[in-house]
Amino acid sequence: MHAATTTASVHDERLPPRTPLSGWLAVVSVMWGIFVIVTTEILPIGLLTSIGSDFTVTDGMAGLMMTMPGFLAAVSAPLVTVATARHDRRLMLCVFVLLLALANFLAAVAPDYWLVLVSRVMVGITIGGFWSIGAGLAERLVPPASVGRATAVIFSAVPLGSVLGVPAGTLIGDLAGWRTAFAVMGALTVGVLVMLVLFVPPLPPAQATRLGVLSGLLRGATTRFALLLTFLVVLAHFGTYTYVAPFLEQVTHASGGLITTFLLLFGAAGILGNFLGGAWVGRYPRTVFGLAAALIAAVTLLLPALGRWEAGAVPLLIVWGIAYGAVPVASQTWFAKAAPHAPEAASVLFTASFQATISMGALVGGVLLDRSSPTSVMVLGGCVAVLAVLAAGAHLVGPGRAARP
Repeated sequence: MHAATTTASVHDERLPPRTPLSGWLAVVSVMWGIFVIVTTEILPIGLLTSIGSDFTVTDGMAGLMMTMPGFLAAVSAPLVTVATARHDRRLMLCVFVLLLALANFLAAVAPDYWLVLVSRVMVGITIGGFWSIGAGLAERLVPPASVGRATAVIFSAVPLGSVLGVPAGTLIGDLAGWRTAFAVMGALTVGVLVMLVLFVPPLPPAQATRLGVLSGLLRGATTRFALLLTFLVVLAHFGTYTYVAPFLEQVTHASGGLITTFLLLFGAAGILGNFLGGAWVGRYPRTVFGLAAALIAAVTLLLPALGRWEAGAVPLLIVWGIAYGAVPVASQTWFAKAAPHAPEAASVLFTASFQATISMGALVGGVLLDRSSPTSVMVLGGCVAVLAVLAAGAHLVGPGRAARP
């Protein structure tokens, strides 16, 4: 009564690629899929003010573009994964990327704000489905000895979305308008769809993920603590970072071009944090999580004081990028260690919890922003991050520590 009771084997788990090169081409294709998803999801962060002014809505209301995908992803991650459990995983990846391309094109031509929100619903469904399937595919695409490196490559798409996608999208928006930025993202997404069709091999489902598997994982103490830390750290980050552009405009008084540069530095630091976190999280998952939370707390609490000047904002944003860059890989690793017998189910829980908290952070931050100021948003996020540090510390000294990741 272990693996057999939690998953239903459908096909042989691995379909080795014909050559090592074809396996790595498949890995890179999945990485680019996550890149366009991450970039599309957080693209409004750099375009928030221009989109809001175009439709005459407040910055907080424009923040719904971040809230909606997260909530939809949290719901669709388990539902879509279970509903499509017996379908070829390559086919499902292609379907989700096609939906993402249509969402970007819809946003680019939307005459009303509610149609932009419809496009964000489509983005949310894509996130929930693609992430749940793609996050754990490395072991099916490359030999066992290369799985660690392949997983790092796939997850590098998260900071790459920040370092390349968002600043580039913001720059395009400044030069040619925010609609052009979404149109370019749509074209890039079509290119990724072609890559998936050409390079990813057929992937019959290795296991049929059931709702019972997910509920079983939630009964584990390790999984529940992973959910708690993910909730607190991601809430602190996206409750503040979603509105970093209004902060830099209103408090730092940075120009649009300078904000793009700041976001570029943040993303570059995120890449460093991703690989540093990936190198340490296998041995020290609690320490990586706790340190990331502590740095996010320090930055967001210091920004209202030091972020009034560009010289103070830049180093804080770099530290923030390094800290957050380690969070996704730390969270995914913790969930994977909690359920080594059900990797896709672990990815579903990771995706659902991460995305639900992204949307909640954006929503809470937006409400606070409309009622107070960007400075208040930073302070609240810092307080939430402090709670994450305290939780991680309590877990380090609590009973049964040896049994935990």
